[in-house]
Order: sequence, then structure tokens, then C-alpha cells
Amino acid sequence: MSVLELATVGEGGSPGEALRGATELAKRAEEWGYHRIWVAEHHGMPGVASSSPAVIIAHLAASTSTIRLGSGGVMLPNHAPLVIAEQFGTLHALHPGRIDLGLGRAPGTDMVTAQALRRSANVDPDEFPQEVAALTAFLDGANPRVQAIPRGDDRPPIWLLGSSGFSARLAGLLGLPFAYAHHFSAAGTEPALELYRTSFRPSEVLAEPYAMIGVSALAAESEQEALRQAMAGALAFLRMRLGRPGRFPTPEEAAAYPYSAAETEFVYGRLADVVYGDRDQVRTGLEELRKRTGADELMITTTVHGTETRIRSYELIAQAYEMTP
Repeated sequence: MSVLELATVGEGGSPGEALRGATELAKRAEEWGYHRIWVAEHHGMPGVASSSPAVIIAHLAASTSTIRLGSGGVMLPNHAPLVIAEQFGTLHALHPGRIDLGLGRAPGTDMVTAQALRRSANVDPDEFPQEVAALTAFLDGANPRVQAIPRGDDRPPIWLLGSSGFSARLAGLLGLPFAYAHHFSAAGTEPALELYRTSFRPSEVLAEPYAMIGVSALAAESEQEALRQAMAGALAFLRMRLGRPGRFPTPEEAAAYPYSAAETEFVYGRLADVVYGDRDQVRTGLEELRKRTGADELMITTTVHGTETRIRSYELIAQAYEMTP
């Protein structure tokens, strides 16, 4: 059981508060026995402060001692592979045995912002396999002309992330672990995992397939309170899909929002993919999902307004599973 961190910026709050909340959650998650925390890469979103995963990972790793830290993920087309090799080689040198490198092929933002990041309009996401190969060569010291420094005796584990079959197949062919974004593309979860498993070839790093799924989950003291909090997340997702991203709304704002019929349908469709309720209901929902998909690991993302509410949700889930460090 692991944590996906977006450093959500709530209405009335600030990015600094969101990042300090992420640090507090990392400390508590380590105490409760969560396995790893990954930081997602997003750009141009007022409600998300995780635009620089490597920087946040360094801070979280320095604030903890045992929990694994990683990217969930670095959107590789946004960056030169050498830069990512240097960043994660540095993190691996500072915190050996605790760093994961999760890679995605989506931009993590709108195309105008993506072009500003890439400084080119000609980036082809279908070149992702070549970029992964180049990055791996840098991390392994296998490029005879250019060295990524610092570099350790080994490399941080590489994961491929995806919300479609492209990265699922590639992860299988390369013999790498795979993480699927069930939290925002639930309909494709089982087909993608099946494709990953049937495509899998054993490698030096992995003898058998290992699949993780990202899951939106929210535990509260009651099902009613969990639904009240989850509605704010559904409204935030609706605004993003409408091209109006903003800071994360409060539950009161979500309750007062004048939903159209189409928006109501969208919101409740979104809630159908969120596991919410009291701690026992959430555990039941998570276990049903794990058994249905055969996932080896669940990575929980809890998007609510307020750090205390979010931390309490992770605490209740840890209690439900009787987790220990």
C-alpha cells in the first residue's frame, strides 16, 4: 500500500502550505507503514504544486528515513533523458535503496505549456521507447560518449506508467514493473494489465510481472462525511475537464455548485471510480478492486480540501489494514 502525492493547493491556501502538508504526510505515512510515496508531475494547474518531482522527492527523502520515494511519474517527453539521469542519479546517491524512477509519456499539462517545457513543437510521444532506452543507457553508464554523473554502482528501479495499452505493452516487453492510472482511467485498467502480463518477458530486474494501480480513495469517520469530501474532488475534476482548472474547492463550494444535468452525470460517474466511506468500507472496496485486477500493489491518491482531512484519510486506511512500519 503506497501513496501518490500531488501537493494539492486548496482554495484559500498556498503552494507552500500544500508542500508542507506533503512533508507532514510523508512523515506520518512512514510511521504508519506505507511502502512508498510517489510525486506526480503536473504543470500549469493552480490546484497542484507538484511541477518539480525531483525537488520534492529530495525534500521528502531528507525529511524521512525509510519510506521509498519516487516519481509517479516524470513525464519523459518534457525533459532531456540526460537531465533526468543526473537528477535521479543524484537522488539515488543521496538516498541509496530508497528512490524509484517512474516514467510516463503524457505531457502532464496542456499542449501550449508542454511546448514551453520542451522548447520544440516536434516532440513525438511515440518516441518514448527510444527515450527510455537513452535514459537507461545513461543510468547504466552504457553511453560511450556522454556520462551521467553522479551515478551509483546500480540504478534506481525504473517503472513505466500509463493510462493506455502503449506503456503496458512496452513495460512487458522490457521486463519492467508497470503502474496503471486507474484513478483517472478506470475503464482501461483490466485490459491494460492483461496486455502487460501477456507481453511480459523476464529481465535482469524482474522475473515476473509486477503491476501497481493508482486508486482514488477517501476514508472518513462516516460514509456521509466521505461523500461530502469526495464531491469537492469530483468538482475539481469537472473543472479540469472543462478547461477551467483552479485551486481545490471546499466541500461547501462543491455542495453549492449549480450542476447542470450533464455535469451531475459526469460528477457521479467520477465518484463511481472513487473508493470512499468509513475505514472498513474503504478497505472492502480496495480489496474488491485488488482481487478483480490482480494488482500487486495499490497506490492511494486522496484529493480533498485541507491537509488534516487528507492525512486522517490515510491514517484510517492504515488502521483498516493494521499496517505497521
